[in-house]
Amino acid sequence: MENRVIVLMGPAGAGKSTVASYIEEKWQVPQVITHTTRKKREGEVDGQDYYFESPATFPKNHYLEEVEYAGNRYGSSMEGLERGWQKNHLVSIVLDTKGGETYLEKLGDKVCLLYITVSNASILKKRLVGRGDDEVAIEKRLNSAEFKRDLQLPVEMQGQAEVIYNDNWDETKEEIDKLIKRLK
Repeated sequence: MENRVIVLMGPAGAGKSTVASYIEEKWQVPQVITHTTRKKREGEVDGQDYYFESPATFPKNHYLEEVEYAGNRYGSSMEGLERGWQKNHLVSIVLDTKGGETYLEKLGDKVCLLYITVSNASILKKRLVGRGDDEVAIEKRLNSAEFKRDLQLPVEMQGQAEVIYNDNWDETKEEIDKLIKRLK
């Protein structure tokens, strides 16, 4: 089987990490762990949720793509992707739409783009509050150019990306299951 990567994209609060966890638990599709300089949230584990880096250590890695989002740096490495492929020919990774474009450019047919969104943007703020982010961080994120960019699928990706509206978790799981069955 050819190695593939499911690139999960969408605005903050759409449920990308939840979808990635579901895919891993139900379908044994490992998540590629990315690097970030953002602060660890309660319950997150270094090396499991992200590799949490300081601004000094972040540049020491070799990135396939990297981006600054709401004042924090995020990046994914080819080595991390290869580690995932050693476990399974199908892996997933959570990226922003800019990262998704880079993966598509660099990895071509190995990439399956999956854009997760919601039907009403007010749901996103409610979810950000619900996951424990502080009010200042939430407002900073909601007002960032990156958040606004990720609110919609870029024109270049339309027709290439699967789009799932994550308003109802049971329906979302059904859509994901259909996608994974096609890719396996």
